[in-house]
Amino acid sequence: MNTTRRLAAILAADVAGYSRLIGDDEEGTLNRLRSIRAEVTDPKIREHRGRIVKTTGDGLLVEFTSVVDALRCASEIQSVVAEGNANAAAEKCIEFRIGINVGRTPARRPASRRGRAKSRETWTLRWRGMDSNFQFRAR
Repeated sequence: MNTTRRLAAILAADVAGYSRLIGDDEEGTLNRLRSIRAEVTDPKIREHRGRIVKTTGDGLLVEFTSVVDALRCASEIQSVVAEGNANAAAEKCIEFRIGINVGRTPARRPASRRGRAKSRETWTLRWRGMDSNFQFRAR
């Protein structure tokens, strides 16, 4: 069976030094991360037409249809977070590591003719030469 594929830019981000930050101040770190996510990353992702594929405690995978949108989103997130760190103590700064990979991914499958959509889809993303499977809820 031939799978329809399309070009996508995948942004992968995580917090540098997350374990240290959590070890020093778990509640404060989690509160700062929630705030950054609500006020910075999620709005920037929406602004640049990205779609969150997966989140983890300190990271996320986001799909963009354009590498330009992915780069602009990453750059703006880094700028805003750096501004927020300007007045913070060095040991409390939250810094993101962000990488972007461009590759071909399986296209989304449409809902079946009976109106039932698959509740879960599996996408295989090729990143740094390794196959990784991520499951997410289709919307």
